Amino acid sequence: MFKCNYRTLRLSFNAFHEVKADDMPEYGDYVLLELKDGRHTAGQWYPKDDEEKDVSGVFSRGSFDSVDASEVAKWHRLRNYDLTACLEDEHIGCINFRPGEEHYTFEIGDFKSFKDGDFPKSEQYCLLILKDGTLAAGRWDKMGEKDGLFIYASALASHSMSKVWAWTPLSSDEVFEREQEKERERLAEAELNKNPKADPEKFKYGTDIEAYYEKALEKLRKEYPWASLVQMKKQTPLYVIAPRHGFYIFGQDHGMFMDERIVKEWKDGNTADEFVDFLCEYTREKVKNSDPKVKFTYGMDIETYIKKTYEKVKKDYYWFTRKMADKGCKYAIMQIDGEWEFARRFRDDKEFHVYDCSSADDLLKNMEYEYQEAALRENPVVEEYAVPFGCVDAHGWWLEKYIVYKLKTGDYKVYVQAGDRTTGGSREFFITPYCFEAKTYSEFLDRYLEIVPGGSFGLHKKDLLYKKKLRKFLGY
Repeated sequence: MFKCNYRTLRLSFNAFHEVKADDMPEYGDYVLLELKDGRHTAGQWYPKDDEEKDVSGVFSRGSFDSVDASEVAKWHRLRNYDLTACLEDEHIGCINFRPGEEHYTFEIGDFKSFKDGDFPKSEQYCLLILKDGTLAAGRWDKMGEKDGLFIYASALASHSMSKVWAWTPLSSDEVFEREQEKERERLAEAELNKNPKADPEKFKYGTDIEAYYEKALEKLRKEYPWASLVQMKKQTPLYVIAPRHGFYIFGQDHGMFMDERIVKEWKDGNTADEFVDFLCEYTREKVKNSDPKVKFTYGMDIETYIKKTYEKVKKDYYWFTRKMADKGCKYAIMQIDGEWEFARRFRDDKEFHVYDCSSADDLLKNMEYEYQEAALRENPVVEEYAVPFGCVDAHGWWLEKYIVYKLKTGDYKVYVQAGDRTTGGSREFFITPYCFEAKTYSEFLDRYLEIVPGGSFGLHKKDLLYKKKLRKFLGY
């Protein structure tokens, strides 16, 4: 890498351009800026009307981050220079850009490097020397204590840490100052929360959330004798006790975001007993649906559930085997955290995980779907026909694909995809042998559309009845 000492290096920019109609940057040029208030920053020039020589426009620094041309006094193009030769000289202390032209000079130094463990402050706008010897600028987007990137244009265009040789802050700006204010608020909040106070009415059972869950459990057991803390805590997000503004609060824990724990405060009461009553209602449904007599209707042997599901799926997916069933997912009934649970383990899992089904019939329904998927994975496609269609509105989404596949066994499945400009979805359906027991194509469609209803997936009987190629592909 470069031999120059970045710690002592200074860059001197000479011959700035004035902001005037006949001397503006080219569209998209990235330039160093001096603002009318004396601060320095950088940005990518976007004129208001690129057909006119005008000073109206903005210098973009990122999404919703720009400097209006009216705020700028001078500019200097950054992308004209390759500093490689200079930076390979260990004796270089200052690099002059366009020396001898005395119109104006701006000098900057105090460069730092990531390799020394130095990082910009969050949202700080910096001048960069890239590892290819060119100059750039960008706003530091902190992504961790020792990770981040420099945003320099809209759509999160950025320079990664691996491309930057050295960096130094440019002037403070409103974006950075807002972030600094947030940091001061965070530090002040942390100081307040070192020794939080507890409202004696609200926290009369202490500041351990478990005490409140236990109180709620006592009340729930009067109605549901099988109730347990494990069942209650299946209702998420969980509630916690956390400090805020120097006082303890009850709140819903929404996890970590940007290195901060997000807790939504509970505001539906003012006493400990009101919160206990709230916890009862909040967790009631999970407890109610955990009745072991309903959950384990068919007993505690998982083989009973597997056999029931396997025999049902085998009727239509006649090539399906137990080996295929076990290939993707294994099921169990076991104790987890002291509670009897349905559990499953996928092929890549090292251990079983809770499969939260409130009843035996819910488990069978879910197992049936997974076994059907497993059966289709083991029956490869040998031929396909893409059904032609025009502009089809499927409840706000536009139909994109409607493909019928012939499988190795001679059976068929259909794939439907729909979406809009921002989102979409797809589903796959097996066309059961019952459909092909129909003597006519019209009767076949009546049965088929019970599986893939036109009202949900775009194509109705009238759309499919006269498609001769589809009819022939299906064997009618």
